[in-house]
Amino acid sequence: MKMINTKLKPFNASAFKSGEFVEISEQDVLGKWSIFFFYPADFTFVCPTELGDVADHYEELQKRGVEVFSVSTDTHFTHKAWHDSSDTIGKINYFMVGDQSGNITNNFNVMREGQGLADRATFLIDPEGTIQAMEITAEGIGRDAEDLLRKVKAAQYVAAHPGEVCPAKWKEGEETLAPSLDLVGKI
Repeated sequence: MKMINTKLKPFNASAFKSGEFVEISEQDVLGKWSIFFFYPADFTFVCPTELGDVADHYEELQKRGVEVFSVSTDTHFTHKAWHDSSDTIGKINYFMVGDQSGNITNNFNVMREGQGLADRATFLIDPEGTIQAMEITAEGIGRDAEDLLRKVKAAQYVAAHPGEVCPAKWKEGEETLAPSLDLVGKI
Protein backbone atom coordinates (compact mmCIF):
# COMPACT_ATOMS: atom_id res chain seq x y z
CA MET A 1 0.00 0.00 0.00
CA LYS A 2 2.07 2.92 -1.26
CA MET A 3 0.44 6.11 -0.03
CA ILE A 4 3.30 8.44 1.00
CA ASN A 5 3.88 11.15 -1.62
CA THR A 6 0.64 10.30 -3.44
CA LYS A 7 -2.04 12.89 -4.13
CA LEU A 8 -5.42 13.23 -2.49
CA LYS A 9 -8.12 11.78 -4.75
CA PRO A 10 -11.36 13.64 -5.57
CA PHE A 11 -14.30 13.14 -3.22
CA ASN A 12 -17.61 14.67 -2.13
CA ALA A 13 -19.17 14.06 1.27
CA SER A 14 -21.51 15.40 3.91
CA ALA A 15 -20.07 16.30 7.29
CA PHE A 16 -21.14 17.58 10.68
CA LYS A 17 -19.18 20.59 11.96
CA SER A 18 -19.97 23.24 14.54
CA GLY A 19 -23.64 22.30 14.81
CA GLU A 20 -24.26 22.26 11.05
CA PHE A 21 -24.30 19.87 8.14
CA VAL A 22 -21.85 20.92 5.43
CA GLU A 23 -20.80 19.55 2.07
CA ILE A 24 -17.08 19.08 1.53
CA SER A 25 -14.77 17.95 -1.28
CA GLU A 26 -11.05 17.68 -1.95
CA GLN A 27 -11.17 21.40 -2.84
CA ASP A 28 -11.76 22.15 0.86
CA VAL A 29 -8.50 20.38 1.70
CA LEU A 30 -6.17 21.88 -0.89
CA GLY A 31 -4.21 24.97 0.16
CA LYS A 32 -3.83 24.00 3.83
CA TRP A 33 -2.36 21.25 5.96
CA SER A 34 -4.97 18.59 6.73
CA ILE A 35 -5.38 15.47 8.81
CA PHE A 36 -7.70 12.66 7.77
CA PHE A 37 -8.44 10.64 10.90
CA PHE A 38 -10.25 7.39 10.02
CA TYR A 39 -11.95 5.26 12.65
CA PRO A 40 -14.25 2.22 12.51
CA ALA A 41 -17.57 3.45 13.95
CA ASP A 42 -19.44 5.91 16.11
CA PHE A 43 -20.76 4.83 19.53
CA THR A 44 -17.85 2.43 20.10
CA PHE A 45 -15.01 2.13 22.60
CA VAL A 46 -11.49 3.17 21.51
CA CYS A 47 -12.79 5.60 18.87
CA PRO A 48 -14.21 8.23 21.27
CA THR A 49 -10.97 8.27 23.27
CA GLU A 50 -9.01 9.04 20.10
CA LEU A 51 -11.46 11.61 18.75
CA GLY A 52 -11.57 13.33 22.14
CA ASP A 53 -7.77 13.40 22.27
CA VAL A 54 -7.65 15.09 18.85
CA ALA A 55 -10.36 17.52 20.00
CA ASP A 56 -8.14 18.47 22.96
CA HIS A 57 -5.36 19.39 20.48
CA TYR A 58 -7.57 20.95 17.79
CA GLU A 59 -6.93 24.56 18.84
CA GLU A 60 -3.17 24.07 18.57
CA LEU A 61 -3.57 22.32 15.21
CA GLN A 62 -5.68 25.24 13.99
CA LYS A 63 -2.98 27.70 15.08
CA ARG A 64 -0.59 25.72 12.87
CA GLY A 65 -2.98 26.02 9.91
CA VAL A 66 -4.13 22.39 10.09
CA GLU A 67 -7.71 21.27 9.50
CA VAL A 68 -8.96 17.93 10.82
CA PHE A 69 -11.40 15.61 9.06
CA SER A 70 -12.47 12.60 11.11
CA VAL A 71 -13.97 9.95 8.82
CA SER A 72 -16.06 6.84 9.39
CA THR A 73 -18.58 5.02 7.25
CA ASP A 74 -21.37 6.27 9.53
CA THR A 75 -23.62 9.04 8.22
CA HIS A 76 -23.29 12.70 9.11
CA PHE A 77 -26.65 12.29 10.91
CA THR A 78 -25.13 9.61 13.16
CA HIS A 79 -22.16 11.91 13.82
CA LYS A 80 -24.55 14.63 15.00
CA ALA A 81 -26.42 12.19 17.26
CA TRP A 82 -23.12 11.01 18.78
CA HIS A 83 -21.92 14.61 19.18
CA ASP A 84 -25.15 15.51 20.97
CA SER A 85 -25.14 12.49 23.29
CA SER A 86 -21.50 12.20 24.42
CA ASP A 87 -19.52 14.70 26.49
CA THR A 88 -16.29 13.48 24.91
CA ILE A 89 -17.55 13.75 21.33
CA GLY A 90 -19.48 16.92 22.17
CA LYS A 91 -16.20 18.86 22.47
CA ILE A 92 -15.31 18.16 18.81
CA ASN A 93 -15.17 21.27 16.63
CA TYR A 94 -13.52 19.70 13.56
CA PHE A 95 -15.24 18.04 10.59
CA MET A 96 -16.95 14.70 11.28
CA VAL A 97 -17.26 13.26 7.76
CA GLY A 98 -19.89 10.71 6.83
CA ASP A 99 -18.54 8.24 4.27
CA GLN A 100 -21.38 5.75 4.00
CA SER A 101 -20.52 5.16 0.30
CA GLY A 102 -16.97 4.22 1.33
CA ASN A 103 -15.51 6.43 -1.41
CA ILE A 104 -13.07 8.35 0.81
CA THR A 105 -12.16 5.28 2.88
CA ASN A 106 -11.42 3.33 -0.31
CA ASN A 107 -9.45 6.29 -1.77
CA PHE A 108 -7.09 5.97 1.21
CA ASN A 109 -7.04 2.13 0.99
CA VAL A 110 -8.25 1.66 4.58
CA MET A 111 -11.62 -0.07 4.06
CA ARG A 112 -11.89 -3.37 5.92
CA GLU A 113 -12.80 -5.86 3.25
CA GLY A 114 -16.28 -7.28 3.67
CA GLN A 115 -17.01 -5.19 6.79
CA GLY A 116 -17.84 -1.73 5.47
CA LEU A 117 -15.73 -0.17 8.24
CA ALA A 118 -12.59 1.96 8.11
CA ASP A 119 -9.33 0.87 9.68
CA ARG A 120 -7.88 3.00 12.46
CA ALA A 121 -5.72 5.23 10.19
CA THR A 122 -4.30 8.76 10.13
CA PHE A 123 -3.01 10.69 7.11
CA LEU A 124 -1.21 14.05 7.15
CA ILE A 125 -1.66 15.96 3.89
CA ASP A 126 0.30 19.04 2.83
CA PRO A 127 -1.26 22.12 1.16
CA GLU A 128 -0.58 20.68 -2.31
CA GLY A 129 -2.68 17.62 -1.48
CA THR A 130 0.27 15.23 -1.04
CA ILE A 131 0.28 12.64 1.75
CA GLN A 132 3.32 13.30 3.96
CA ALA A 133 2.71 10.87 6.85
CA MET A 134 0.42 7.99 7.72
CA GLU A 135 -0.26 5.69 10.64
CA ILE A 136 -2.43 2.57 10.72
CA THR A 137 -3.02 0.59 13.89
CA ALA A 138 -4.86 -2.62 14.77
CA GLU A 139 -8.38 -2.44 16.15
CA GLY A 140 -7.44 -2.33 19.84
CA ILE A 141 -4.55 0.15 19.58
CA GLY A 142 -5.55 3.77 20.04
CA ARG A 143 -3.55 6.63 18.55
CA ASP A 144 -1.94 9.55 20.40
CA ALA A 145 -2.68 13.15 19.35
CA GLU A 146 0.57 14.37 20.98
CA ASP A 147 2.58 12.21 18.60
CA LEU A 148 0.39 13.32 15.70
CA LEU A 149 1.08 16.95 16.60
CA ARG A 150 4.83 16.19 16.73
CA LYS A 151 4.60 14.72 13.22
CA VAL A 152 2.72 17.81 11.99
CA LYS A 153 5.44 20.08 13.39
CA ALA A 154 8.18 17.95 11.80
CA ALA A 155 6.44 17.85 8.40
CA GLN A 156 5.86 21.60 8.45
CA TYR A 157 9.48 22.23 9.47
CA VAL A 158 10.86 20.03 6.69
CA ALA A 159 8.54 21.69 4.14
CA ALA A 160 9.75 25.15 5.23
CA HIS A 161 13.45 24.15 5.40
CA PRO A 162 14.49 22.23 2.26
CA GLY A 163 17.68 20.29 2.82
CA GLU A 164 16.97 19.62 6.50
CA VAL A 165 15.41 16.56 8.12
CA CYS A 166 14.03 15.87 11.58
CA PRO A 167 15.64 12.95 13.44
CA ALA A 168 13.84 10.47 15.69
CA LYS A 169 12.07 11.99 18.70
CA TRP A 170 12.62 15.49 17.27
CA LYS A 171 10.72 18.23 19.08
CA GLU A 172 10.10 21.74 17.82
CA GLY A 173 13.12 23.95 18.50
CA GLU A 174 15.59 21.07 18.65
CA GLU A 175 18.43 20.52 16.20
CA THR A 176 17.72 19.04 12.81
CA LEU A 177 20.07 17.34 10.37
CA ALA A 178 21.33 18.45 6.97
CA PRO A 179 22.07 15.20 5.14
CA SER A 180 25.51 15.19 3.50
CA LEU A 181 28.48 12.96 2.84
CA ASP A 182 30.04 14.38 6.01
CA LEU A 183 27.33 12.73 8.16
CA VAL A 184 27.58 9.25 6.63
CA GLY A 185 28.69 6.82 9.33
CA LYS A 186 28.92 9.53 12.00
CA ILE A 187 25.42 9.32 13.46
